[in-house]
Amino acid sequence: MKQDNSLAVLLIEGRRGDHPSFSKELDKKGFEVSRAPSGSAGLEIIDSIDPKVVVVDAASLRTSGVRICQSFRKTDGKLPIILIIDKKISIPEDVDANLVLRLPFTVQKLINRLRAYQATDGKYVMEMGPIELNTRTQLVTCHEQRTKLTPRLVKILEMLMNNHGEIVERDPLFKTVWETDYTGDTRTLDVHISWLRQAIEEDPRHPRLIKTVRGVGYILDL
Repeated sequence: MKQDNSLAVLLIEGRRGDHPSFSKELDKKGFEVSRAPSGSAGLEIIDSIDPKVVVVDAASLRTSGVRICQSFRKTDGKLPIILIIDKKISIPEDVDANLVLRLPFTVQKLINRLRAYQATDGKYVMEMGPIELNTRTQLVTCHEQRTKLTPRLVKILEMLMNNHGEIVERDPLFKTVWETDYTGDTRTLDVHISWLRQAIEEDPRHPRLIKTVRGVGYILDL
């Protein structure tokens, strides 16, 4: 019996005698699991099942899963993808997955990661202009690009969104995010602003959303 708040999961999983299946455990925990034996098979059923998360168990397929992730990203740029790989497998840093889990790990760890994508009452989601920020999953979506942020980047963006259209001064921003009274060197803040621009700006070198007010701070201009 599925729970009312069950999460539709597409699990790309092969059959290996030496590799445990995740599908039964996920089903026991109330997830609505649809299983496909390959990436191409998963793409064939994706429209009919409308998954909220795709889990690519590349370890069970004896592959890196990089191409499978690419194919799903091309199909739906916003669909969260969790990639499971063997610990010895090497993959590029910019792999098209929101989260990479290296074996071995417990099933509970995967369950915890999936629960972060379950529907909430909206209190974790902030929407403003083209920006959608989920402070719980730490995912920001802007201009059809979804990026996982660090906790500090989430705090910075949240503070800018709460004060959009107004200048957020450097010192108060630094004190709040880094939880310190020392503001002698805030250059690390500039680095974090640069990373944030890479996540939400169409052209980070010529930002149109997060603008610098020289000598004062930053402003989120929507």
